[in-house]
Amino acid sequence: MEENVVVSNMERESGKSLGVVAVVTEPRFTQRCREYLEKQKLFDRQHRVEKMPDGSVALPVLGETFPEQHLQELRNRVAPGSGCMLTQLPDPVPSKRAQVCSPAQKLCLEVSRWVEDRGFKWSAELEADLPRSWQRHGNLLLLSEDCFQAKQWKNLGPELWETIASALGVQRLAKRGRVSPDGTRTPAVTLLLGDHGWVEHVDNGIHYKFDVTQCMFSFGNITEKLRMASLSCAGEVLVDLYAGIGYFTLPFLVHAGATFVHACEWNPHAVVALRNNLETNGVADRCQIHFGDNRKLKLSNIADRVILGLLPSSEEGWPIACQVLRQDAGGILHIHQNVESFPGKNLQPFGVSKIEKEHWPYPQQTVTNQWKNGATRDSRRKMLSPATKSEWQMWAESAETRIATLLQQVHGKPWKTQILHIQPVKSYAPHVDHIVLDLECCPCPSVG
Repeated sequence: MEENVVVSNMERESGKSLGVVAVVTEPRFTQRCREYLEKQKLFDRQHRVEKMPDGSVALPVLGETFPEQHLQELRNRVAPGSGCMLTQLPDPVPSKRAQVCSPAQKLCLEVSRWVEDRGFKWSAELEADLPRSWQRHGNLLLLSEDCFQAKQWKNLGPELWETIASALGVQRLAKRGRVSPDGTRTPAVTLLLGDHGWVEHVDNGIHYKFDVTQCMFSFGNITEKLRMASLSCAGEVLVDLYAGIGYFTLPFLVHAGATFVHACEWNPHAVVALRNNLETNGVADRCQIHFGDNRKLKLSNIADRVILGLLPSSEEGWPIACQVLRQDAGGILHIHQNVESFPGKNLQPFGVSKIEKEHWPYPQQTVTNQWKNGATRDSRRKMLSPATKSEWQMWAESAETRIATLLQQVHGKPWKTQILHIQPVKSYAPHVDHIVLDLECCPCPSVG
């Protein structure tokens, strides 16, 4: 038997099974040889150790060849006198580990085989460049932007994407880039496999259809969508200043019972999806879409509730939110914001001696502020939950002050504002929290 087993080009081009290289040794040396191969990171854990017809044992190894120096080490030091040899297992049996491997492990196995079958060397660099997580949208898989960046992938052609799709059980494949800073938050998504990017999700009985290459969809906002859906909005008119494909517009119409929603959106692709989603969910007659820049919105004195769901900040929409609130009764603003916390400083919440450790996401937690009119700001601070970060509260108070000023400027008379809730949604990035401020705004009664 030859000292090295090398797969010939003819075998590779024929498309036949290439088998697996294995070290053959006596049964009494099996454990010692395996430990050596594992230490050298040569042992193939995806296939079973096999007993040969003559009673010897074959240990599968990685790669198409086995280095001569390791074979000599096995013969002379690890298993002296055993006469370790190399063979090729034509029909290797998958190990139990391989049979129950995770999707990421299966992806690595399938892609590494595919790469080696084409004569390229599989390396630790390529393995590290594989995706570890992804978003599944029906039969479309959306890969993260930090994978398949190595130059070697470019030489492997479009069949690579078919291999990945097959390994993960989908028909279409796309890869995200960074969100475009164009105001419409258009995702820089490239379709790698398939003829279109349209997908459908069902959340809380609501159908969302959209093109992943043109529109954003955040799985992390599900708890906030459920919270909005649970509100009682019968008889209310709402304005959604950043409607997108209907993330919050639809829960308010379908579940919260809102009478009417004015949905503002300036991404034309999102508007197409929103219009389709309104029809699909049977609520198109209770919504008017306002396409374009919401800062030029002509609506005023109409809203009982305004949703400002733009990240990292919706501050540019605050003046128009004040404009659309009803002048006689006011309403509630739901203001989304990314708030940075400060590593190492972790200020104590007001009135609390020790801050609780946060765990994300927060599926049910709501920080409620039940202060009455006339309560001082200091007394309001003391009513906060121990889990409230001081940065959230400081931002909320700053926003409250700014909006009170805007309300007086817009309506020409003073208004009262009241922080109702500070709702944590998710961790957006390290030390950056996505929160929602529920702010009640009411005009002060006229004097005299």
